[in-house]
Amino acid sequence: KKKKKEREKRIKQNKEIKNKNNQFDDETEIVLGMINKNHQKTKHQKEVKMTKKQRQILKKKKRIKRVLKYIVLLILLLLFLMTYLHFYNSIKLIDGINVNNNNKITNETIISLSELYTGQNIFQFNKRRTINNIKENPYIESVEIKRKIPNEVQISIQEREKDFNVEFLNGYAYINKQGYILEISEQKIEAPIIQGIATPEEQIVPGNRLESEDLEKLEVVIQIMNIAQNYDLNTKITNIDISNKNEYTMYIAEEKKTVYLGNKTNLSNKMLYVQAILEKNQGKEGYIYVDGDLNNSFKPRFRESVEV
Repeated sequence: KKKKKEREKRIKQNKEIKNKNNQFDDETEIVLGMINKNHQKTKHQKEVKMTKKQRQILKKKKRIKRVLKYIVLLILLLLFLMTYLHFYNSIKLIDGINVNNNNKITNETIISLSELYTGQNIFQFNKRRTINNIKENPYIESVEIKRKIPNEVQISIQEREKDFNVEFLNGYAYINKQGYILEISEQKIEAPIIQGIATPEEQIVPGNRLESEDLEKLEVVIQIMNIAQNYDLNTKITNIDISNKNEYTMYIAEEKKTVYLGNKTNLSNKMLYVQAILEKNQGKEGYIYVDGDLNNSFKPRFRESVEV
């Protein structure tokens, strides 16, 4: 019984302590709330007590601070722009334009066509437009432009070759193997003369290309020249007539012989016969016929010219 009474006594004491602590917390919260309320009231009272002039001064100070902040930001922005423009306009100015792989067209001509110049900003030109400007010259096949930072431009070109003469008015048009017209001249280059083209005269202009009919025949001409090279005849061919695709005709000036090739079939076998006939009939002017079907009992022949 004694222990039971002591336990009940301790329980009672703990409850009293807990109630006191809860009462203290509630009182503390009330006191803090009253302090905060008094603070807000004091602040409000101070604001109420401010005169109209004081409020205007306060607003003016805030406005000045805001303006100063914008001015500082603006100054920083201007400093950044000035630094960027100095780098962009001064450090990156072109001081060298190099041209590579040109043999026929001079550096000066290519640079002039490009419209680039020293002192120009290296980023202030359009590469595609510059390439198109250079390719206005019919001898230019392709163009590659590279910016070499900090201040150099490299122009690499590929030129077209003069592979054939085409009879044109009282002179010649130089063309390449793709049929591009490169130049009009009174002088003949050391290359075969192509006769009988179908492209109208008004379209024979440097930079233009032969019509599709002539381009197809030009492919046959290239085959003829390639095969002739195997028999050391390519340098002897002076003229090739393409007016009739079923009767390609060659003329060999130093032999004074005309060769009738027929169509484009069996060109290798035909050229073999041409070589044999030339060796057998050296010094004789005449006509070589290999324009039949070699697979169907046709026999190549030579007919000597008869002087009248």
